[in-house]
Amino acid sequence: MSDQASDFVLQAVSFDTLKGWKDDDPSGLFEVMRRCRRQITEVKPHRTGSLGLSSEDLLPLLNAAEDFTPSSPASARAFFERHCRPFLIRRKDGNSGFVTAFYEPDIDVSEEPDEIFRFPFYRRPDDLIDLDNANHPAELDGAYVFGRLQDGRVSAYPDRRAIDEGFLEGRGLEIAWAKSKVDVFFVHVQGAARLRYSDGRIGRITYAAKAGHPFSAIGKLLIERGEIDRAKISMQSIRAWLACNPEQVDEVLWHNRSYIFFREAPVADLEAGPIAAAKVPLLAGRSLAVDRMIHTFGFPFFIRAESLIHLDQGRPFGRLMLALDTGSAIVGPSRGDIFTGSGDMAGESAGTVRNDADFTILIPNAAAGRFG
Repeated sequence: MSDQASDFVLQAVSFDTLKGWKDDDPSGLFEVMRRCRRQITEVKPHRTGSLGLSSEDLLPLLNAAEDFTPSSPASARAFFERHCRPFLIRRKDGNSGFVTAFYEPDIDVSEEPDEIFRFPFYRRPDDLIDLDNANHPAELDGAYVFGRLQDGRVSAYPDRRAIDEGFLEGRGLEIAWAKSKVDVFFVHVQGAARLRYSDGRIGRITYAAKAGHPFSAIGKLLIERGEIDRAKISMQSIRAWLACNPEQVDEVLWHNRSYIFFREAPVADLEAGPIAAAKVPLLAGRSLAVDRMIHTFGFPFFIRAESLIHLDQGRPFGRLMLALDTGSAIVGPSRGDIFTGSGDMAGESAGTVRNDADFTILIPNAAAGRFG
């Protein structure tokens, strides 16, 4: 384990001790695992996180899943029991893990701007570059992984306020225009959206890059100001506050300097979720965003959240999920974001998820020996 992962340990546990494991049905994961295998073997492996688990370590599990069709929930669980060993992620500071949720919004848009549709979704600008050890300017915080290249000099890219005030206008980067600046902001937070045009066409956008500034939660800002009680904070309560305080919308949204750029994605199957960071469609209720600096895409995690009951009809949440996405706010070894699906109902489900959770990673047998 690298120094980056030294603030937590993996504790070997048994499937018998995983609370909720025997009630789960992970049968739906096998098609996603087959897609993951094709991505890794035919396109390119995923970046290895600081935990040290690679796509190569994952392949024995994916290979075994290639021709396996579960006959029952028990047979699906037995497959993972045969091919993996579970390890509880324990933070050395004693804090528990934490989950939130995200979804794919449906947004009404126009191809052209007018007095109603005024707020754009932008493609990635050509002066936005990826930063690495070779080109990272000394004066820019090491957390910045994007910057602006202008006249041979690299600097921080303009932030949300500068872009909202017109920095990118006239460059032909607009994909479509929405009615609401708040809607655009929350699509930035979610990282994807289905776009509904007035002629009935449906498009899709997904994350392409970001300006590089750190994510700053506006919910935390509103709590600190005393505008919303901490116990009541949710996407819904934040939206309601913004609707009631239109004169403060810009100030609050600009608190989050992070700005997201998108690319247009194919809409071959509206029932399938958006294609996110792992380059495979997300499966509602079974896809997890993780900290990609620590974890590697494609690995299974069993998430148990006793207090999260509204996603499973009053029962505590306990599901096997695949790490298929990431996000600016998803930082830490046991921090995750659950994908709840597409549309308004998925948004209602996602908006109130803020729960402590246990994270157990399933490591294929051949690699598990490195961890005890």
